[in-house]
Amino acid sequence: MNDVTTARPLAEVRGIRKSFGTLEVLKGIDFEVPAGKVTALIGPSGSGKTTILRSLNALDLPDEGIVRIQDTTVDFATLRRGRHGHAVGESAREVVVLRAHSGMVFQQHNLFGHRTVLENVTEGPVLVQGHPRTEAEQEGRELLAKVGLADQADKYPDQLSGGQQQRVGIARALAQRPDLLLFDEPTSALDPELVGEVLGVMRQLADEGRTMLVVTHEMRFARDVADQVLFMDTGVVVEQGAPADVIDHPQHPRTQAFLRRVLDPLHGQHG
Repeated sequence: MNDVTTARPLAEVRGIRKSFGTLEVLKGIDFEVPAGKVTALIGPSGSGKTTILRSLNALDLPDEGIVRIQDTTVDFATLRRGRHGHAVGESAREVVVLRAHSGMVFQQHNLFGHRTVLENVTEGPVLVQGHPRTEAEQEGRELLAKVGLADQADKYPDQLSGGQQQRVGIARALAQRPDLLLFDEPTSALDPELVGEVLGVMRQLADEGRTMLVVTHEMRFARDVADQVLFMDTGVVVEQGAPADVIDHPQHPRTQAFLRRVLDPLHGQHG
């Protein structure tokens, strides 16, 4: 928990703006992701949290602003784009290099139904990164063991529970050997009884010192595991700081109102 402010951040976001049609989703976002730390991104639905993750992973290309992960920096204002907005030429290569720094765990896990669990985990390293298949399969089995699924390698996704599928998604992201792990509400589509097994794996990764940016509605996870919390609303970062400050003692009225809505029902269940 030390040196968060002095060490060079693993990732930086500066002045990111993104519109879809006439709707401006991100309105000049600035923040840093400290190396070896967990950053939780909280806020109401539609506030731009997922778009931030997709911008870092270059699945969505911001209209302007700068993203740096490790030693790769992309200035999206100067990016060369084709007719449909895709990066072209040297800019396309820059985007590919940026994307290689991060691994993303999606809300709906996005597994290939026609491939086994092991094939889902190894496809990226083999087909995209060019690793030998035998090496990728060995590492894939080790990663499945890490997430508690060593005995599920030869099954297909539809033979697994939602929690197991999401843990495969985590193993798949880890197989890319990313510098930064991105989680987009990884438990929101799960039945309540399956949430704990996914959060348990994420806690384990945090304990290992993985750099993680997590979009989540799990306030207890954000409070207990995150090193910093960013509250977003209507496309801007409204408040950021340590979990004890942002979640337990929020200063901004919008943060206070959001947390009342999220936490009060939980308090009501206990009395």
